[in-house]
Amino acid sequence: MPQAKLILVTGATGYVGGRLVPRLLDAGYRVRVLARDPERLQGRPWLNKVEVVAGDALIEGTLAEAMKDVSVAYYLIHGKQGGRDNADRDLTVARNFARAAEQAGIERIIYLGELVDPTSDLSPYLRSRHETGYILRYGGVPVTEFRAGMIVGSGSALFEMIRYLTEREPVLSCPAWFFSEAQPIAIRDVLSYLIAALETPESNGRLIEIGGPTRLTYAQMLLEYAKERNLKRYLIRLPFNAPRLSAYWVHMVTPIHWRVVLPLIEGLRASLIVRDDAAKKLFPQIKPIDFRTAVHLALGRIQRDNVETSWSDALVTSAGDIKPYKFTVADGMYVETRQVLLDVPPETVFRAYTGIGGARGWLYMDWLWAMRGWMDKAVGGVGLRRGRRHPDDIRPGESLDFWRVEEVEKNRLLRLRAEMKLPGKAWLEFKSEPRDGKTLFTVTAYFASRGLFGFLYWYAMWIPHRFIFDGLTRRLASRAKVLAH
Repeated sequence: MPQAKLILVTGATGYVGGRLVPRLLDAGYRVRVLARDPERLQGRPWLNKVEVVAGDALIEGTLAEAMKDVSVAYYLIHGKQGGRDNADRDLTVARNFARAAEQAGIERIIYLGELVDPTSDLSPYLRSRHETGYILRYGGVPVTEFRAGMIVGSGSALFEMIRYLTEREPVLSCPAWFFSEAQPIAIRDVLSYLIAALETPESNGRLIEIGGPTRLTYAQMLLEYAKERNLKRYLIRLPFNAPRLSAYWVHMVTPIHWRVVLPLIEGLRASLIVRDDAAKKLFPQIKPIDFRTAVHLALGRIQRDNVETSWSDALVTSAGDIKPYKFTVADGMYVETRQVLLDVPPETVFRAYTGIGGARGWLYMDWLWAMRGWMDKAVGGVGLRRGRRHPDDIRPGESLDFWRVEEVEKNRLLRLRAEMKLPGKAWLEFKSEPRDGKTLFTVTAYFASRGLFGFLYWYAMWIPHRFIFDGLTRRLASRAKVLAH
């Protein structure tokens, strides 16, 4: 019975793991989650239904507690940055996990790997994905390894790349990798396979390739997306691959950083085709949906603001003496604080400032925020186009344009950490605190300078910041008043 089994899920802060957990719970399993930073799970609707264990698979000794009494472990850990160093790191994690699983007496490991021809010239990232499977399989615990190609779903890296390229580029110059054949698979079908394996003993110890029913090139995927959106798009075929140049191009016109997209592009140089029918024989009840249907469903989720996971986490004065602006240097950091007393509840002010960014924009001088994002993209940063997963709901650990959500305290605080290219570290913090029947609303910018250039940068930006953050504070205060009525 599912209720008797304790399932360990790794990678629960990631795209697949974050969607797998609620489906395991719905199926009646008890779930334990391993996370390096449990704070990144805050805000997940399923959090109070699972057991959370803090641990880092790079440190083998931290895995014993997570694996105690576990029947099956899902191995969904891997880096997305590419490169030899990151590949070596992934292999170290796999060795640690395999040894710890054997020592804990786990019955089985279920691993989601990559569908690609292992005889082709693989990048370090893709080769490490295959070697991870070998390391897990040659440990003492039986392994079910699924190999999936490109995953299509709201918030997936592939889908976001298709969506932004097609929406923004009426004419696309297509390197040779656009024309390699693939079998993209919908995220819902990936999850169905992962869960069905638990109750399919015949899948134990098997290597299973999974893909959708549609064989098509990446270029055809763009055109299929365009048809779904009633867009007219034209493709110009180029005779070379140029993966790194392509990654930089995608970096500039989509929300996806080039380091994330480069391994995906390198994988597209080879055919991502299912070569055996083990999945059909083992799981005849699963009928994968075609690519066009997967795109339709993904767009529907985005339009309904129902995206579960995405690829890509002060000083207070008394109410009677509120200074609207204060600049200080504390603990080596430059600190700018703006405060205003509002006659609205703290929870309403919280709703106002946790709704900024993404499609709603930054409420004041959006063109300057856009310019800053473009400048960041131009020097290899993340840029402003990552947007946000949901227009109102926000969780620690997720991205918000060129910020990372570092902390959320309901009705009280939102802290964002800058991920744009800077000569130092920066944070933007919003607070809403009750004060004599009103709310003290505080906006604080922190900057930890690095070297002389950081010092010069802060003072060069001081005047623009005065205008931008003053205006942002006023607009957020106005939005809170509107929300209160």
